[in-house]
This record gives sequence, structure tokens and C-alpha cells, in this order.
Amino acid sequence: MRACIMMLAIRETECQRGENVLNERQELVLKLIVEEYVKSAEPVGSRTLSKQMDVSPATIRNEMSDLEDLGFLEKTHTSSGRVPSEKGYRYYIETILKNVEMENGDFTKFDDLFENREIEREDVIKEAISLLSQATNCTAIALGPNAYNSRVKKVQLIPLRETSALILVITNMGYVESKQIAVSEDMEMSELVKVIDLLNELLVDTPISQVSEKLHYEIERQKIKELLKYRETIVDSFIEAFSKFAQTKYYLTGQSNMLYQPEFNDIQKLREFLNTIENNEIFKIVETDTDGVSVKIGHENTVTAMRDCTVVSANYETEGGEKGTISVVGPTRMEYRKVITLIKYLSRHLTKLYEDK
Repeated sequence: MRACIMMLAIRETECQRGENVLNERQELVLKLIVEEYVKSAEPVGSRTLSKQMDVSPATIRNEMSDLEDLGFLEKTHTSSGRVPSEKGYRYYIETILKNVEMENGDFTKFDDLFENREIEREDVIKEAISLLSQATNCTAIALGPNAYNSRVKKVQLIPLRETSALILVITNMGYVESKQIAVSEDMEMSELVKVIDLLNELLVDTPISQVSEKLHYEIERQKIKELLKYRETIVDSFIEAFSKFAQTKYYLTGQSNMLYQPEFNDIQKLREFLNTIENNEIFKIVETDTDGVSVKIGHENTVTAMRDCTVVSANYETEGGEKGTISVVGPTRMEYRKVITLIKYLSRHLTKLYEDK
């Protein structure tokens, strides 16, 4: 008897600590509440679940109360029903979904897109992200790889006309960035070529991230100052071209989907979300260095305006082992099963797209 009491006390202590140990019925209650809440956006009551589980409402209420004590459910002020907490969503994703078969999904439109060899790769990615947004009713993002950690391989000047020339910056990873510059009457093309030769000498094998700093430092040296007769035009254009390398190519669509989510009926929340997109802060919450699928729920996101959102991300590989990222941004009340299935599918097929083309 004493042993039983001690075991009970240990179990209660574990529950108080929030240990993620749920019995089979508790897991089922949590699963049904998450999935019902995703569909209805309304707190879920015991009567709704008792019909599905063939158990009395009183029994369900006890289980819901225990799950609330453990932190997996929350009770709203306006209803006797419960909604999942961030901890509940996390358990649902990491434990419950692992024990069920993920959706096969209807990938017909995606399959048709990836099988169409007449569409350019960049257009395929754009269309795939658009389809992802439509299928999930969320905001979808694709981030291409950036060249920020590449190194300068070669700088080249190509005369176009007497009044213009093209500066090319080529990196060790095959990235090419160009910038057209105006050539004034007092500039001699032969002198401009000397400037480019000097830049090659100074910058070859320099990481992109250090180019601007190195240029500003070198220009202050007297010998360089004398040679860089046209330094303001050349160097400013050069730095502008390099700044583009640090910018990741991205596609973002479905922002308007958030207008129809009940979570954003609060105008202030909606305004903060749209400002986050407009200021490009939304990219701060996208997990770009991840293996498999990353799911960041609510307060796990660092941007305040995203505290009511979940971000689901996965990487895909491009040429040379570079990585891009696809993400879905939506309310924490999202269809995790469907979203994760689609993200995994697109991750595989975008990687294959780069292998095939």
C-alpha cells in the first residue's frame, strides 16, 4: 500500500513538472481537440468529444481538466471549452503525429508543375509557392541561397559604349552580379581597366561579407588614392553590386490569407503582421539552417508580431550543395498534418528540380 502511495506521489510530481507523459486516452483527447479547433476556430467542449469517443461528457471533462493542469490545454474566458496551448501543439506535432500515418495528400497540381519541362526553374519555384499558399490558406515563402559567404574569384570590366561599361563580379561558387556604370568624357577606358586590375589584386579570395570593409580600408592608403582617380564612381558601383550578393532571392505570397483568419480579427495584430512583412522582418523567423522539418510555434518566434503564428520550414538543395528554404507562416491553429506533408513533398521535389535542370 505504501509503495502504491509513493508511486502515485512520484506520478503527481512528474505531472506538476509538466513531463510529457500522457496516457492513451489523454493523447486522443488532445488530438481531437487540436483537430477540431483547427477546423472550427472555436473552443472545444466535452460534449463534442464525447460523441466522437463514445465516453461520457463527465469523463471527458476530467481528462480536459488534467490536460489543462499539465499545460497542454487552455481555457478561454468566453467559453467552457478548451483550446490547445503552445505546449499542446508541440506534443501533437512531436508525439501524436509521429504515431499516425501522414496524409498522402492531393499533389496533382504540384506533380503537373514539376513534370512540365517547358517552364523555367525560377518560375516553377514561384508557382509551387503560390500553390502551397493556396493549399494551406497561409502565407508561403521560398528563400533562395545567398552568396554572402562566397569569395571573390574575378572582377571584370566590359565596355558597352563610349559612355557606359559593365562591371562583373564573379565568385568561387559561380554567382555573377553585374552593375552598369556611366563613363564620363573625362574618363579613359584604359584607366578604368587599370582600376579593375587593382580591384582584382586587392579582392581576389576575399569573402563577400568583408569586401566593403576592405575596400574602404584600402582606399585610404595614399598609393591607392592616387590610382583610383575615378574611385567614387567605380567603388560605389562596386559596393552596390556586392550588396546584392547579401540579399537572398525570395518569393512571398498569400499575405492576404491572414486577413481571413479569426486570430487576426484584431486590427492591431493584423497591422503588426503586415508591417512585419513590409519591413522584411518576417524573414527573421524563417529557419534556414535545419535538418528535416522545423516547426516554430508562437513564442518560439523572435519577432513579437509573430507570437500568434507558427512557421513550418524545410530546406532544399541547389547546385554545389547550397541550400534554399521553403516555409509556411500561419496561425498556431494551422493544419499541421497537411502543412508538414506538403513542406516535405516540396523539399524533395525542389531538390530534384535542381538535380534535373
